[in-house]
Amino acid sequence: MAVKLRLTRVGKTKQPQYRIVAADSRSPRDGRFIQIVGTYNPRTEPSTVTVDNAKAVKWLMDGAQPTERVKKLLEVSGAWEEFTAARAAK
Repeated sequence: MAVKLRLTRVGKTKQPQYRIVAADSRSPRDGRFIQIVGTYNPRTEPSTVTVDNAKAVKWLMDGAQPTERVKKLLEVSGAWEEFTAARAAK
């Protein structure tokens, strides 16, 4: 099973909020997911990003591929640096 770290949309019409989830790459955008890794709210000023770095690094170490947007959010939260440091130490 190919796992992706990606965004799934929640929130009312015209008021998007997103969850960062680990999901099977074949499942639909708002479909079944394996685990919630964090949240992203682009409507606040500045945008709010909360990520459980331990969960994100665990999924990345297990081979999950982040989408472009999620990779940028992981860089903002610091999880991407933790992942690259853990991968280099391995």
